[in-house]
Amino acid sequence: MLGIHDLALFIVSGLLLNIMPGPDSLLVMLRSGSQGWRAGSMAALGIGTGTMVHVLAAALGLSALLSASASLFSVIKLLGALYLIYLGIGLLCARPGAPLDNGALKLAPLPYGRLFWQGFLTNLLNPKVALFFLAFVPQFIAPDAPQKALAFILLGCIFNLNGMIWCHLLALSTAFASSKLRLPVRLSQWLHRVMGGLFVALGIRLATE
Repeated sequence: MLGIHDLALFIVSGLLLNIMPGPDSLLVMLRSGSQGWRAGSMAALGIGTGTMVHVLAAALGLSALLSASASLFSVIKLLGALYLIYLGIGLLCARPGAPLDNGALKLAPLPYGRLFWQGFLTNLLNPKVALFFLAFVPQFIAPDAPQKALAFILLGCIFNLNGMIWCHLLALSTAFASSKLRLPVRLSQWLHRVMGGLFVALGIRLATE
């Protein structure tokens, strides 16, 4: 169909790639653990929307322009790195919300719209996602495919669906675990600081790669 081949291999490979830890998974876990599964779900929907922007850009050839322009790539990479560092510093400096009944500490809740945009920008400002689609997806499209762009979009949608399933499972499991665990307030504070430090480290890594 549309020149797509080895679809089962693509689905399995895409699922494994989605499971690999990164800023997206970290954001979903953080918001689900502190504000409940709905917050993690909103962040996941933002991530999925960002992924679709990358898919459409790659299908239209815009990602090829990004990969060919070193200066454009560097600008977007720097913006993405700065945004991750901004999120990390925000966590490190955030004033915690009220303690929960089980004694654990939670972050001050954010509006769902803001959580959506956090997920969207975290994904959108990562140029490596765009280059990933350029390198990975074409391997499963025949060179003589009549509708390469449509095939690319279809595979991108399948990949994104895998990612959304994973992110929502992550949101549900993290929220469930958070509701059952009884962590001391001091330990919860340090966990949030560790999360903030991880975002800063991911931003620095993105900027220096």
